Amino acid sequence: MQKTLIVIIGPTGIGKTTTSIAIANHFKTEIISADSRQIFKELKIGTATPSAHELSFAVHHNIGTHSIHQYYSAWEFEQDALALSEKLFNTHSQVIMTGGSMLYIDAVCKGIDDLPTIDEELRENLYEQYLSEGIESIRRQLKQLDPTFYNQVDLMNHKRVIHAVEICLMTGEPYSKLRTNTIKARPFNMVKIGLEMEREEIYERINKRVDHMIEEGLIEEARSLYPHKQLNSLNTVGYKELFDHFDGMHDLEKAIELIKRNTRRYAKKQLSWFKRDKEIVWFHPRETNNIISFIVQNI
Repeated sequence: MQKTLIVIIGPTGIGKTTTSIAIANHFKTEIISADSRQIFKELKIGTATPSAHELSFAVHHNIGTHSIHQYYSAWEFEQDALALSEKLFNTHSQVIMTGGSMLYIDAVCKGIDDLPTIDEELRENLYEQYLSEGIESIRRQLKQLDPTFYNQVDLMNHKRVIHAVEICLMTGEPYSKLRTNTIKARPFNMVKIGLEMEREEIYERINKRVDHMIEEGLIEEARSLYPHKQLNSLNTVGYKELFDHFDGMHDLEKAIELIKRNTRRYAKKQLSWFKRDKEIVWFHPRETNNIISFIVQNI
């Protein structure tokens, strides 16, 4: 039986943790988290990190392994996840990877270009430029350094724009020239499972989950992190809306409303991204038995 990475993806709030645990128990295997925020140990409530009770049902990796003060990229996740999967495949025929971070999933399934590690001083300088002069200043810089990528990138996504400028300045080459977009071969089979449901149902789940996070102490968690709000790891739905509330930009009721709205928007973005991958086979989260049967037929 060939080694198989079972990839379980879907929008935020759809129930990937529950489904992944059920499948992990069936195949007696372990789970690699592909969530770019659950990796930070300080972010628990706002990232819906699996509870201690949930973690007791299946071994999870890459949860709470880093601090918000540590830089961590999709490229680093690719290296870490591949090394971990190689180790797990020594004792398991199947390994599960689950999460909603699009770039992390693609990094493992398709590979990303070997781009240089960014110098911390350069990163800080560009971020200070962004804070003091706004995104338009960074955009102008990108247009000058790499007009090709400037015409391709979402100019409203400041993280992408800043990262492209970082690469240009670090290498002396246009970012677009370094992006090969070549799919890398992997030494294991992959079965990709997508979780979906009617939009109204997922939106209702998201709204209820945000209310649950508030009850669990999200406001207090965000307040404890407020002194570090400038960190990229905290540029995250659920925290940034509360930071704005602490800054007096809107009241708490409005902040909660914005968390729900922005989470719904993120879920829509995730689905749009994943739907481009024709290798993904879609199921409702309640179809656990059908999912397992499909995996068995494809390993």
